[in-house]
Amino acid sequence: MSSPADVPPEVLDRLRPICRELPETYEEQAWIGVRWRVRQRTFAHVYTPDPDRHPLYARHAAGGEPPTVVTFRVPVDDLLGLTAGGFPFFRAGWGHNVAGAFLGEHTDWAELDELITDSYGEMAPKFLRARLAFPPTPDPKQRAGRLR
Repeated sequence: MSSPADVPPEVLDRLRPICRELPETYEEQAWIGVRWRVRQRTFAHVYTPDPDRHPLYARHAAGGEPPTVVTFRVPVDDLLGLTAGGFPFFRAGWGHNVAGAFLGEHTDWAELDELITDSYGEMAPKFLRARLAFPPTPDPKQRAGRLR
């Protein structure tokens, strides 16, 4: 089983500034890896899964090392658009709006920053969400096909 220490320090060095700049967030060790929360809600979770326990991840191992992944929340209407293209994105096997990304040299950190910020917006109370420059939550009919 993976532990919080299994997440490469360089990945944590990239994710921490993204997550810590959001209002009233905190970092904590999770049962596997590290997660960031607002109140009691997780908006980002990074971990190194054991490919032997989770075969989905095995094909993304590089150089014999298991992959590092981050999961986050996505507006339901945007989930398919984000994950349909496949690697590096995938739909997590839990939650109705949870997506993940395989991290590595290919990672577009600016895009990931935006996705994590959007995830925060999905999980934060309205008054905290209002402290960021989010557009108003659109009508679901207007949201269809919108993916920043």
